[in-house]
Amino acid sequence: MSGPVGGALHHVEIWVPDLERATGSFGWLLEALGYTPFQSWDDGRSWRLGDTYLVFERSPALTAGEHDRCRPGLNHLAFHVADRPTVDDLARRAVRHGWTLMFPDRHPHAGGRQTYAAYLENTDGFEVELVASCEPAPGAPA
Repeated sequence: MSGPVGGALHHVEIWVPDLERATGSFGWLLEALGYTPFQSWDDGRSWRLGDTYLVFERSPALTAGEHDRCRPGLNHLAFHVADRPTVDDLARRAVRHGWTLMFPDRHPHAGGRQTYAAYLENTDGFEVELVASCEPAPGAPA
């Protein structure tokens, strides 16, 4: 009997201030990355890829109306992307789905010369990083 690798990520649940906006931005991106819709209920949606799924929920227990990636908690989600042209294509198409390219003056090397990535922020302040190549320099922290 085989199953998920011990220690592998099972799921991540992100509380959002507006489920419709989250579904529009994250849903589009996740499906473009190969995730498929998994669960749906009045206050939430999830998308799955392999054994891992991501949940976006508008919880009635929210204590704040907005996300701030600079506060303690989630800063961003980073996703592997097949290649550099795919990073560029997703970054270009993302603006139609509520995303803004961060650090445009340093794109696609905002993470350093060795990294080819797009850093995107949605209307609610959530950040994603789409990484095609990430080879840290010798001695650099991962």
